[in-house]
Amino acid sequence: MSSHFQFVDDHCDTFPVKWLCQILEVSRSGFYRWRASAPARAARAHSDQELAERIRAIHAESDGTYGAPRVTAELRDAGIEVNHKRVERVMREHGIVGVHLRKPVRTTIPAPDAAPVPDLIRRDFTASAPNTKYVGDITYLPVGDGEFLYLATVMDLGSRRLAGWSIADHMRTELVTDALRAAAACRGAAGLDGSIFHSDNGSQYASAEFADLCRELGVTTSRGAVGTSADNAAAESLNATLKRETLQGRKRWNSAGEARAAVFRWITRYNTRRRHSSLGQICPVEFERRSATLATAA
Repeated sequence: MSSHFQFVDDHCDTFPVKWLCQILEVSRSGFYRWRASAPARAARAHSDQELAERIRAIHAESDGTYGAPRVTAELRDAGIEVNHKRVERVMREHGIVGVHLRKPVRTTIPAPDAAPVPDLIRRDFTASAPNTKYVGDITYLPVGDGEFLYLATVMDLGSRRLAGWSIADHMRTELVTDALRAAAACRGAAGLDGSIFHSDNGSQYASAEFADLCRELGVTTSRGAVGTSADNAAAESLNATLKRETLQGRKRWNSAGEARAAVFRWITRYNTRRRHSSLGQICPVEFERRSATLATAA
């Protein structure tokens, strides 16, 4: 309808408005209301354009990964009161799209002779406080001409913080022990003592070497059922998101160095800037800071 009114407005100096409205089968009163509202429409269009520019800056800073919910949270933190539906509309109209998660790929190899370990998580990927429950997994990083690096991660279920990680060109047990040691170092003097670490039944996590390290660090191990990815869905989802958001549609990185740099940059942003819906749209480090403040006040 607005296109019909625009046509009338464009030609009303040449032809009578009444005749144009009759030809296009629109009402004259409707046309005059549309014309009277032109300044308001122009103001809205200008406001949307300014908002789109801010959204593009936020989207670019997130390496093109943020969708409407996180963009809305960034805008509100900057003092811009805006409805998420408007953000969705402006992003859609300007072709600004966040990265969507694809189905993760499993890389760990089950260890059929591993000593049984109970599942202490039972698909409850939440925790009442940081540094109480962790999950870990391994994912592959495609580089060069058919080669791979491997990434092991340790995520805190209380804050969603990626507390420890390790990259190597192999999947030996030291890949996952290095990641767990990094998480312990991240937690300072207290380390991981008293926490639970949950994984799948991959041979690295079921090894005696990994069990010895967990005992040394005061960590209780937990593992899901063999061949059931849903039992470690939180860790697999994190790794799939990392790879998806760093590769952004590419099949592989050009080199191992490029892959390592991309992963390091993403993890830094994830922990210190990337908003998480389950944390009230704040980043893991900020969530832990607020948690510590609340604990001190209590």
